[in-house]
Amino acid sequence: MSDGSDFMAQTFLDNGIQVLTEHMPGVRSAAVGIWVRQGSAHESMADAGISHMLEHMVFKGTARRTAGEIAVALEGLGGSLDAYTSREHTSYQARVLDEHLPQAMDVLADLITGPVIAQRDLDLEREVVREEIAQVDDTPDDLIFELHAEQLWGGHPYGRSILGTHRSVEGMTAEQLRALHRKRYRAKSLIVAAAGHVQHDDVVERVEELFSGCSGGDTLDRIDPPQSTSSGVVHETRQSEQTHILFGTGVPGHSHPDRYPLVLLSSALGSGMSSRLFQRIREELALCYSVYTYQSFYSASGVSGVYLGTRPATAEKAANAVREELAQVAKEGLEEDEIERVKQQVKGHVMLSLESSGSRLHRLAGFALNNEPLTGLNELLSKIDAVTGDDVFRVAKEYFDPAGHLELRLGPEC
Repeated sequence: MSDGSDFMAQTFLDNGIQVLTEHMPGVRSAAVGIWVRQGSAHESMADAGISHMLEHMVFKGTARRTAGEIAVALEGLGGSLDAYTSREHTSYQARVLDEHLPQAMDVLADLITGPVIAQRDLDLEREVVREEIAQVDDTPDDLIFELHAEQLWGGHPYGRSILGTHRSVEGMTAEQLRALHRKRYRAKSLIVAAAGHVQHDDVVERVEELFSGCSGGDTLDRIDPPQSTSSGVVHETRQSEQTHILFGTGVPGHSHPDRYPLVLLSSALGSGMSSRLFQRIREELALCYSVYTYQSFYSASGVSGVYLGTRPATAEKAANAVREELAQVAKEGLEEDEIERVKQQVKGHVMLSLESSGSRLHRLAGFALNNEPLTGLNELLSKIDAVTGDDVFRVAKEYFDPAGHLELRLGPEC
């Protein structure tokens, strides 16, 4: 049985666009996306959030379609259209029946190459984004991640809000957005990926047709790793029913080999009901409803940590329990039988997560965004299996000592 590598292919077009596909036998859907190498980490403090605002504005109309026509173009076919902005890229994706793939690619290419970006539309969309910022401010378990990143990374670009601030959003002009579009939405910054019932040569031909007028562009400067990250305990006072607590520390970036033992350690500590934190803090101590580990890996660095929400009266006890679990892992690592169990858990999660065309699409884009070769499922699983107890112990000692974490509490004064 093939692990998928036989059905993956990539082509670099003459103008610099990278095209990747994965054919999935037996499915009738197709997922297609365009990734632009432009995100919040490429912005200055003054224009924070401009990448995200541009993502919004391309949906307000192009030279060929109104905003309403964009909305109905794929939904009218039973498909979907979506977009998001991250720290290092902006993504536009569609999911349709295989027979509608050419239309989906046409709509996506139109968004990338032909947005109008009118000042009157910006004046309206600015209010939408301000509501989006306000929504995060009103959602403590979202806000705490924003505040933690800002304090953990200090002045580094990874610490900036993807949405921007009320002040930066208010100062944006249509000409600034058009200038960013002219500079960054160029061929060398674009990745086109498709997965599902797709044929590589057909996708390449369609991309060449749709982007025939799209030229090279500049190569982005490399993001430098943070010089240091913060640690200690910070309390942000806020009236709420719970105190939200976030532990986190800087870890290596996506391409570093320590990513695999980090994933195993994070899973053992806080992924699912069988994890150490769930069993200790929820089941044994009954101090919370939600507790889990989280990780994000970027090109230059990453973050790994623990989130939990608890009543203000039990915040100290819950935080102490997290510290104890982190300290134990940092001191002892994991037993061999626990390592084998969590390897099976992670491998199962990986395999189950790749059953849809959408998940395969994001995997393809990840190869390109991280400058990695196309990797089949079997090779990925073998990398997980190759992690040793010594790897786990070394990584646990370096990154899971609670003294090296920034602990942020968001809630009432105790």
